[in-house]
Amino acid sequence: MRQIVLDTETTGLDPRHGHRIIEVACIEMENRRLTGRHLHKYINPERDIDEGAQAVHGITLEFLADKPKFVDIVDEFLEFINGAELVIHNAPFDLGFLNAELRRLDRVPVETICNGVTDTLRMAKELHPGKRNSLDALCERYEIDNSQRTLHGALLDTELLAEVFLSMTRGQNSLMIEPDAAPRAQQGNGGTCKERKPLVIRHASADEEASHQQVLAAIDKETKGGCIWLAAAKQSQ
Repeated sequence: MRQIVLDTETTGLDPRHGHRIIEVACIEMENRRLTGRHLHKYINPERDIDEGAQAVHGITLEFLADKPKFVDIVDEFLEFINGAELVIHNAPFDLGFLNAELRRLDRVPVETICNGVTDTLRMAKELHPGKRNSLDALCERYEIDNSQRTLHGALLDTELLAEVFLSMTRGQNSLMIEPDAAPRAQQGNGGTCKERKPLVIRHASADEEASHQQVLAAIDKETKGGCIWLAAAKQSQ
């Protein structure tokens, strides 16, 4: 299963008012693990940046003056996301800007190229109703530490969002764990090896199963029937 965690930065809040994308970042996951592949581009928007937006992302028009235009990176971007499920926090915002850029170039919408879209903000609201569900709030809630990270801007946000997404879907805590790696033997007295005790399997409770099904239903609704977990469950029945 190939997933792309995606984020953008923009000149303002609404593409209908002519605002443009100035940064796009995508990181790839295969079977819920980071692959190390990513796409990160700064983009010359060919227009001014609102002061409010610049206060949030800190990107200046002077910095973007020599950067490529969206038309220069569109093919590389579409090739990178082609066939993958997109994972986006507040997906309508980013999709609105991406599709506005694609319309300018007479290209098809993002949704026709990718294999469904998962909105983590919508998922978070389902899981944590009445609570703050910004990316910062979710990092705090799931105890995700970003103090040692060296990436910045949209690329940092995608990395954080990948960990948040795995935590919300009860995936592995570490993105770098090897699923096929065998556990190391414990060393006993005298340097001899002894086997580990068998792992205790704890099955989900009825409430946890119901909560899980609610999340899957929300994903399926958001992606218009594109939830692969529900499809896999139906095939196995």
